[in-house]
Amino acid sequence: MTGTFAEMSSADPSPELLALRQRIDALDQQLLDVLAERINICHEVARIKEHSDTPIIQPERVRNVVTTRRQYAIDQGIDPDFAEDIMRVVLSETHRIEIAGRRADGPPEKTASPEGIRSAIDTVSSRIDHVVIAVTDLTQATASLTQQFGFHTGTPAHQSPGIATVTAGGVTLVLVGPEAGPDVAKYLAKHGSGVHHVAIEVLNAGYAHATLQAAGSQLSPIVVDEHGHEQFFTVRDSGSGVQLGFIARTGHRVGVATQNILESFKTA
Repeated sequence: MTGTFAEMSSADPSPELLALRQRIDALDQQLLDVLAERINICHEVARIKEHSDTPIIQPERVRNVVTTRRQYAIDQGIDPDFAEDIMRVVLSETHRIEIAGRRADGPPEKTASPEGIRSAIDTVSSRIDHVVIAVTDLTQATASLTQQFGFHTGTPAHQSPGIATVTAGGVTLVLVGPEAGPDVAKYLAKHGSGVHHVAIEVLNAGYAHATLQAAGSQLSPIVVDEHGHEQFFTVRDSGSGVQLGFIARTGHRVGVATQNILESFKTA
């Protein structure tokens, strides 16, 4: 299926809003055109690397790309964390292309319309925002992830005792120990250390909450932290042993709100 984004979009009764959406559609097409050009150049890079025994992954180049693009984003008034998220997705895809391009078989065919019927929650879900892990020994768990696996300690949006945030690239893990509070200690006594919940970023927490509740899900109320992030949680699933959290980053782009995380242990 071909055509402009405007042709594929539904009409809007407001002429002003429709005009702005048409401008956005045009800019999105330009973004994809630039991405296509970048990918074509990466194919050329891959061919050169293959014939010159140049390593495919070059960590110093990755660090340079991330750092310089963060600074350019700052200069343009764009949140550098947002820019880094985009660049890491682009880098991951171009690295995949360099490897996949050496395969004898071609890529699978895909269509513009997703396969199957998309649910309402699927429409607003963006990515895994962070994973919360309950640990019996916070100091030991933090040391293990930082010293053995190269994570570094991040700064949560709200400091709370018994909670440590560790990050690596675009991955954020939140470690919660018994010192964080009685609800956490109770959870650890019953279930031990392990993944407590996976937090999924959604475009709108109110819409996601209403949709899941209408489908029969047991949910906590929506909690809002001091930075404006809206979040709610499911109860612990007896089959998988995992809870889900849903977060809409409608406030400033800052670290994980620890007071929201503590709220999740009340529904465990």
